[in-house]
Amino acid sequence: MKWKLTYSAALAGVLAFPATRAAERPRPVNVVLIYLDDMGYGDLTLTGATGYQTPNIDRMASEGIFFSHYYSPQAVCSASRVGLLTGCYPNRVGFSGALDHRSSIGISSEEETIAEVLKKKGYATAAFGKWHLGCQPPFLPTRHGFDEYFGIPYSNDMWPNHPTNKNYYPPLPLIEGERVTETNPDQTQFTTRFTERSVNFIRKNRNKPFFVYLAHPMPHVPLFVSEKFKGKSRQGLYGDVMMEIDWSVGQILQTLKALRLEENTLVILTSDNGPWLNYGNHAGSAGGLRQGKGTSFEGGQRVPCLMRWKGTIAEGVVCNKLVSGIDILPTLAALAGAPLPEKKIDGVNLLPLMQGDPDANPRKAFYYYYRKNSLEAVTNGDWKLVFPHPGRNYEDFEPGADGNPGRVTENFNVEGGLYDLRRDPGERYNVQAFYPEIVAELEKIAREAREDLGDDLTGHPGKNRREAGRVSEN
Repeated sequence: MKWKLTYSAALAGVLAFPATRAAERPRPVNVVLIYLDDMGYGDLTLTGATGYQTPNIDRMASEGIFFSHYYSPQAVCSASRVGLLTGCYPNRVGFSGALDHRSSIGISSEEETIAEVLKKKGYATAAFGKWHLGCQPPFLPTRHGFDEYFGIPYSNDMWPNHPTNKNYYPPLPLIEGERVTETNPDQTQFTTRFTERSVNFIRKNRNKPFFVYLAHPMPHVPLFVSEKFKGKSRQGLYGDVMMEIDWSVGQILQTLKALRLEENTLVILTSDNGPWLNYGNHAGSAGGLRQGKGTSFEGGQRVPCLMRWKGTIAEGVVCNKLVSGIDILPTLAALAGAPLPEKKIDGVNLLPLMQGDPDANPRKAFYYYYRKNSLEAVTNGDWKLVFPHPGRNYEDFEPGADGNPGRVTENFNVEGGLYDLRRDPGERYNVQAFYPEIVAELEKIAREAREDLGDDLTGHPGKNRREAGRVSEN
């Protein structure tokens, strides 16, 4: 694999974009956005995984850019996804946690998704896989800019066979458009079916701009894999699942190559949050980062992000600048020449980083929110200030096995502290006493966040939060 450790060797031929290259392209760039569920920072061979290989995902990195300091909008399913698709901190648009079949809220019709933004420029749009932004009809993808939808409305463990909540959930629905076509479908076929639908959509729309949102339900538990990859890895079922996801990525890349669309298609791959560690051998790896899913430590929100656009993004670039999933929408809007949503968003345009500008630094800070509206930490990219808060703790737990969760502490007293992410990405050494000027700088960022979005931990309501969509609970 070829790697260029910084931008310096990757500038030639790239800085001309988008001015000259955009003028030459016959139509706006296509986009395939692949969103995995609970994949941790260490779950790719390029980030240290062993026992299986992910050659197609690794090839994306060698032929494009790897964002090593990418943060999911929040460390939990629904909130992360609404942040990705709206370009907003989830709490700005009324989201927290993971919605289930009883939820009366969902994504508001007042918010604009990536699909709605791109449709203004004539894009065909489709969502395949997991949605999780509300299961009621007003909240489904077809009401929010997607021409096609085939998938499940929430997590794949929200079914009668849940390991700790038996029969709480109804049969898992598989939805085509807005109609349930199956219940409790064969989950061993999920990765294959959602990949095939994505490939078919690309083929069908090869002559117009398209946006495909492929949101795999895996590697979230319960883990399922097709016969193609069953028993193929040396890391058990989790490794098998990751190998099949890598196959899926390969199918997308092969299709684009066969249709001669590689040079006009941006492919993005990332994860909604870090690994669900208390599931033991059915969980992924945080790659040495602290904690995992459901926490504001790095293992919960820092995940891999790769972008590949042959001929435009230079090959083998590693970008260490601060970026987030909320930045995807404004970046795609800029690529398509589409107007941003009318309501305030929080994302920034990442094009300068994709162009290889070594001096670009579009994101100055990131807010780690969790629970309903708790500001648990802030970072400026180099330093991170964690505030005292009740949180999940995986460091003193009993790991589960084979699909059953282990015991984990949910209201652990997190003391907080200052961490130098450049030297201590594992957040092991609290250096707050040694850098009062850095603490003051980050406290200023926190005050701005509390003024804007509020903070339950300090009793700030915030001035600019919006309501989620809601249907009658009857």
